[in-house]
Amino acid sequence: MTEQAAHSRVPAFPGKAAGPGGPAVFLGRRDELSTLRGDTEHAGLHTLAGRPAPRSRVLLIVGRPGTGRTALAEEYARRREAAGDFADGVLRARLTDPGGTPVPLERTARALLGALGVVAPPGAEEDELTAELRAALAAREVLLLLDDVATADQLNELTPDSRQCLVVAVARGPLTGVPDVRPCTVGALGQNAAVQLITRGAGPTRVTVDPRAAEALAERCAHLPAALVLAGGWLAAHPDAAVADAARRLGELESAAPEGDALDRAFRLATSHLSATAGRMLRLLALAPAGLADAHTAATLAGCSIGTARTTLAELALLGLVRTAHPRPPGPEQPVGPLYAVPGCLEPLLRARLEERERPSDIQLARARMLERTVRQLMACHAATRPPDSEAREWLAELPGSLRFADEETAAAWLRDRLDALQAAARLAVSDGELDTLARRLIAALTAALLAHRGARTAAPELYRLHELVLGVAERQHLARERAAALLNLGDLDAANGRPRAALARYQSALAALRSEGDRADREAVGRVLESIGGTHAELGGWQRAADWYGRALTMAQSRDDREAEARLHGRLGAVLTYDEQWRPALRSWRAAAATHRRRGDTAAQARAVGEAGRVQEYAGWTQDALRTCREALRIAERTDDTRLRAALWLRLADCAERLGHHRDAAAHRAEADRLLGPPQEAPAGARVPA
Repeated sequence: MTEQAAHSRVPAFPGKAAGPGGPAVFLGRRDELSTLRGDTEHAGLHTLAGRPAPRSRVLLIVGRPGTGRTALAEEYARRREAAGDFADGVLRARLTDPGGTPVPLERTARALLGALGVVAPPGAEEDELTAELRAALAAREVLLLLDDVATADQLNELTPDSRQCLVVAVARGPLTGVPDVRPCTVGALGQNAAVQLITRGAGPTRVTVDPRAAEALAERCAHLPAALVLAGGWLAAHPDAAVADAARRLGELESAAPEGDALDRAFRLATSHLSATAGRMLRLLALAPAGLADAHTAATLAGCSIGTARTTLAELALLGLVRTAHPRPPGPEQPVGPLYAVPGCLEPLLRARLEERERPSDIQLARARMLERTVRQLMACHAATRPPDSEAREWLAELPGSLRFADEETAAAWLRDRLDALQAAARLAVSDGELDTLARRLIAALTAALLAHRGARTAAPELYRLHELVLGVAERQHLARERAAALLNLGDLDAANGRPRAALARYQSALAALRSEGDRADREAVGRVLESIGGTHAELGGWQRAADWYGRALTMAQSRDDREAEARLHGRLGAVLTYDEQWRPALRSWRAAAATHRRRGDTAAQARAVGEAGRVQEYAGWTQDALRTCREALRIAERTDDTRLRAALWLRLADCAERLGHHRDAAAHRAEADRLLGPPQEAPAGARVPA
């Protein structure tokens, strides 16, 4: 069977069967769908009491994993969306990570805001993000599908404050603390739907010739959709076997291990004839970040070729052991084929088998191989954005074809589709605790790729979380410089997003980390932190404190003979002293900045600094001095090609002339500024810097 054909036979969810040549067809659950529709229209207790709830209605679907609870929720959402009930569509989120850990509300809220096109502030706290999400949903008509809800708090925090939205939540059991909700319990499938689900894998002929065997097989599977999918997958992979053979094998498995349930037995049936390579790959998929794997990830985990991984994943998909997450066929834009996901109900079984059959050292080696491969892919993704004649593109051209990207657009699409898995890989690498070097390399590579493809502003939310992960590794490994760098980056993001006090705390912690190194401290990093602390105090209006910290940073820059930093800091000192109305110290600082720029050969910066000195004199009321200083700045600026700078200085001259009552001169100066800022034209005769 071809790989493409194999993909077409995999249902999207347990409880769906493939239609002839088309997408999966939902089976059964008429009563449950009717109940959900009725609950939507049913008046809640608040409404009956004359107090309509200001929040969205919540429909809760409960059932143990493998019952098709998510498939039911998806089908209900599809029907409501198809009917046009929600103008703004369906939003989805899974609230439990693979492995059973609840997803932090901050991460879920940020992801949902992103799906709505709202960029949440980097570093925003959980309460702020959930409030922003509710505000974003207040003016929308959305069906919010929340899968694998772990706690009532998760559900309550994400429920919109709008009666125009609807929440469909999926959980293992009833959630106490969610008001006005009647759970819809999902159990076994009906007999007809169960047999149809078996027919999906076995084909109609084998079921038609032995319908009793199909019914017996459904009984052996306890009419559990996930078990039925696996049994049907086994029949699809064994075209010469009869339906009765599958039922008999399940009976034997039950006799051998009566303590197991139907899903466990169906899982053992589906995996009973896997090759050693396929069996090991399946076990190791439990390590795939976010439960997602493509041929690259699977090959690296199992230590096999890309081709073998692609074929094996198709085989596992045919058996129902994995499903396609992004069904894109291999091609020039998707060279490694689709992403596969391990069904949530099978994750505990895979993890148990992994721990039973793989040595801890082999598990760690597989995880390290996967992370190393991910680092290389991220480096290739970053290299695809570099100029054609750059060293990065030459390096990219030498990579194996499976790692290369044809162009920047293909790399950007890969990064977009894999971002959830890549972020999960970074989190897993850090939480592992034994792969810190790889974790740091992975985070650095992901940071570079995000900056190259999205830019600092757009990628800021992702970068914030990555810097927090780096901070965790640095603190665990007692790496003072790395800790300081992470704190500095986080402080910069806090400052850029209007949280100066949070930024100040980050900067002060970074300074303490650097000073803990004593004489080995990175002097340039210390200077940058001192300057950042000064800038934050300036943002908070503490001019004298800002001047003190800028002064310390200036001393550090002078000791390093860093003239660029020295000139910049003289200017920053001049600015905060001006705000504090300390005119003479401010004037000295701007004059010192101009002198340093002159020594550096930066004529435009020198002219700006002299112009700022003139501004200080103007504010101080020394207007005649300000006029002379502005003329000096303009004479320096005439040696540059900076038209806007010259225009700004002409306007400053005009202001000084106006203050002195020289109205005709002021008008002439403004006219010259207008000429410089307007369409190009010949300069009028006599337009020159005034003496």
